[in-house]
Amino acid sequence: MPALYAMRARRYMHDFGLTKEQLANVVVKSRRHAALNPDAQLRKETTIGEVLESRMIADPFTLFQCCPTGGGAAAIILCVSDLARKYSDRPVNVAASHVVSGVFKGGFRDMASPEIIVRCAKDTYEEAGIGPEDIDVAEVHDAFTSAELMYYEAFGFCGRGEAAQLLDSGATSLGGRIPVNPSGGLLSKGHPVAATGAAQVVEVVRQLQGRCGGRQVENAKVGLTHATGGGISGFDHGVCAVHIFTV
Repeated sequence: MPALYAMRARRYMHDFGLTKEQLANVVVKSRRHAALNPDAQLRKETTIGEVLESRMIADPFTLFQCCPTGGGAAAIILCVSDLARKYSDRPVNVAASHVVSGVFKGGFRDMASPEIIVRCAKDTYEEAGIGPEDIDVAEVHDAFTSAELMYYEAFGFCGRGEAAQLLDSGATSLGGRIPVNPSGGLLSKGHPVAATGAAQVVEVVRQLQGRCGGRQVENAKVGLTHATGGGISGFDHGVCAVHIFTV
């Protein structure tokens, strides 16, 4: 997976002029958020220089730009709205839940744009009756630094080739227009694989209920989670799941 994502990152760098320093800045934001999350695996803040100086894994990715392995667990309770209101004064609603499979394509593929996520995002927005401008907080599948940047574009948070500028502007940081991965994401919270999707839901539910302390997104009312899996030849991914939650 590091090699596959590295090839995608190289293509994006070629097409849009993304620099290694901008890639490393994804980790800086991730660690800054994770420092405020007691459940995160990597909570020490870092600098662009430290990220670039960490051990090379698959060019352009250094060690800090790859999600760590680790264990973890998360639990979600689903019930009808009337019952939920008996147990919570701020129940969270599932506005949309969408899963799509990958589409096989031989030959050339645009490696700088994840087709499966663009398609799943569009379907989920339509199901919920909202657009990207309505999302207050998002937890996305940032297994590697370039992935988070490409997902900004796939979800419509910015235009093609504008992800690094969105990151540099502070829009995706806590206090910004659309905070992404306030938990620290996979890069810093960790990626316990089977628990990751549920853990993203836990984070967004806590955000919408105002239970996140120092990493709380102000006035968060609409949250999004996104996970992918199944690296298969000829596919972007085997499957993509996107959920939208509201209060």
